[in-house]
Amino acid sequence: MSDFPVAALRSVEITTPHLAGSVDFYTGVWGLDIAAEVGGTVYLAAMGNDFHVLELTPGEATSLKKVSFRARSREDLHRLFDRARQAGCEVISSPAPSPAPSGGESFVVREPQGCAMEFVHGDRTKAARVIADRPERLAHVNINSTDVEKLSAFYQDVLGFRLSDRSKLMAFLCCNSDHHAVVLAEAPGNGLNHIAFLMPDLESVMRGSGRMIDHGYPIGWGVGRHGPGDNVFAYFVDPTGAVIEYTAEVLQIDDSYVAKGPKDWVWPPGRTDQWGIAPPKSDACKTAQLAVPFTTARA
Repeated sequence: MSDFPVAALRSVEITTPHLAGSVDFYTGVWGLDIAAEVGGTVYLAAMGNDFHVLELTPGEATSLKKVSFRARSREDLHRLFDRARQAGCEVISSPAPSPAPSGGESFVVREPQGCAMEFVHGDRTKAARVIADRPERLAHVNINSTDVEKLSAFYQDVLGFRLSDRSKLMAFLCCNSDHHAVVLAEAPGNGLNHIAFLMPDLESVMRGSGRMIDHGYPIGWGVGRHGPGDNVFAYFVDPTGAVIEYTAEVLQIDDSYVAKGPKDWVWPPGRTDQWGIAPPKSDACKTAQLAVPFTTARA
C-alpha cells in the first residue's frame, strides 16, 4: 500500500449548546464511553485503540471545531506542517506537546476552505474491545465544500491522500487500506456533512439502529449499502442537529484499486443505494447535512 504520511482519521471535535445532553446521548444511546474531561471538553472513546474519537466542547451552536488525523511518524508530522504552511493554511498551533489528555505531539492548521485540522503523533492508545452494537472507531468524516475539486487537490497534493472514487457530487479520499477516510461533498456552503462511526459488522449496524429507534431517533437514511466504499449505512440526526452514521464492511483497497468516475456510480431511477431497499433520505436529514458550519474562532 502507498506510504501515506497520514496513518488514519483519529477523531473529530464538535461544539454543542447542550453539553450535558450531548454527553448523555453519545454515552447512553450511541455507544461511546467517557475517556476524560478537561477544560470543559468531554473526550469520548469508542471500543477500539484510539484514546478518544469524539470531543464535545460547549458552544453557542453546533459546529465542527476540528478534524484530527494521526501522522505515521514524527518526521511525517513535521513534513505535513511545513507543507500545510507552504500551501497557505492558517497556523493555529505549531508542532508541540498536545494539551489534550491523549498526549503526543500535535499541530493545528486551518485549510483554505475553513476546516481546522489537527495532526498528531505519539498519542496514547488503549486496549481494544469488540462489543456488538457499539462503535469501534471513526470510519470517515464527510465535509461539505463549495469547490470539491480544489479541496480534493489539497488533500492529495499537500496531505498525501489518494482519490479512491469520484461520484457526481462527492470525492472519496483514502490514507490507508480503508476505501475512504474523508469524503468531500458538493454543497452550497462549507461545513460538516456527517460523521461516520465504524461498527463491528452488519448485525451491529442493524441492532444499533434499533436502539436508536427505541430511544426516539428515526433513521434519516438507510439501512442500505453505498456504492463507493461498498459499506453498509444508517444515518441519524443527533440531538443538536449533527448527522451521524453507523457503518460497517468498508471496502479494503490497495494500490491496484482503480478509481471510478461519476458514470460508474449511477443507480436506476428511484434507487438510493446498491440494495434498492433504502427509502429516500428524510428531509430532516438532508437539512441537517447542510446546517453545521465550521467553527470560525481559533481552535
